[in-house]
Amino acid sequence: MSFRLFDAPLREPSQFVGFAGNTIDRQSENRADDSVEKALADPTTRLLLMNGGRLHLKLADGGFDPWYRVAESEPFSPSFTQGVLLGFSEQGPVLAVLAGIDPEQLPETVKAIDYRSVYMQGLIDEAAAGAMAQGAALLAWHASHRFCSKCGTESQMRAGGYKRHCSNCGTEHFPRTDPVAIMLTATREKCLLGRGRHFGPGMYSALAGFIEPGETIEAAVRRETLEEAGIRLGRVVYHASQPWPFPYSLMIGCFGEPLNDDIQADLDELEDCRWFLRDEVRLMLDRAHPHALVTPPKGAIAHHLIRAWVDSEL
Repeated sequence: MSFRLFDAPLREPSQFVGFAGNTIDRQSENRADDSVEKALADPTTRLLLMNGGRLHLKLADGGFDPWYRVAESEPFSPSFTQGVLLGFSEQGPVLAVLAGIDPEQLPETVKAIDYRSVYMQGLIDEAAAGAMAQGAALLAWHASHRFCSKCGTESQMRAGGYKRHCSNCGTEHFPRTDPVAIMLTATREKCLLGRGRHFGPGMYSALAGFIEPGETIEAAVRRETLEEAGIRLGRVVYHASQPWPFPYSLMIGCFGEPLNDDIQADLDELEDCRWFLRDEVRLMLDRAHPHALVTPPKGAIAHHLIRAWVDSEL
């Protein structure tokens, strides 16, 4: 008999993962080529200043403030022409803008902190973290897609940063999001976790891999699990998704039912891969494992997949 995780409807879990707290109204139907210029002229506009995979944070009341007014941002050499309109908050327009100042020249009251550390350490609130993910992904795409892939001419930002236009051949290019399947293979008693070579000490996580062109999410889940662990899957069910700005991915979390138990791990991809019993995984989640084994942090979708399985009804 299959267990309830695959049959019972669950609450929508995507809202609880890291970077999912974005409250910006994107108003995508209202984007125009002068959207950024209009936002810069609005006194209520707030900016996120970014560069080199880092967010510029102001020290404020024992914490950090990621928001700048337009005039306040000018000492940081912002590239307004390369700014992206994220949308509108209750306070007004929101932009993500590249800062041109050398991080070594920042005042003592401002720190340039990498996105991953901002997220891992919870330095800003969930809404700001979601906006950061949106801005980081868009700015990274623009940085790597400056030239038209059809004719090689440098293209220009249009529609508030949501497309690039080639003036030479007329081709329009739109921001990409790379879909990644991340999956927890599980039965009633155990789940499959792997360890990458780049993981922190003692960490095990769900398996993951990019979804390829012409492939369904379910097919990618089955293929990646078979390739990385030698485990064939039957049913695959969707659980949650997570925007992941490294540089512009969407993590698509699923559960898979195994059809065999014998692991044949791809040790070129993984350092280790094995089955874990439910009680042991619970200790890993609670950071109480006797051998200091752990799961990913709470903001990661892998954590939520694992926690949902541990807490599922038998």
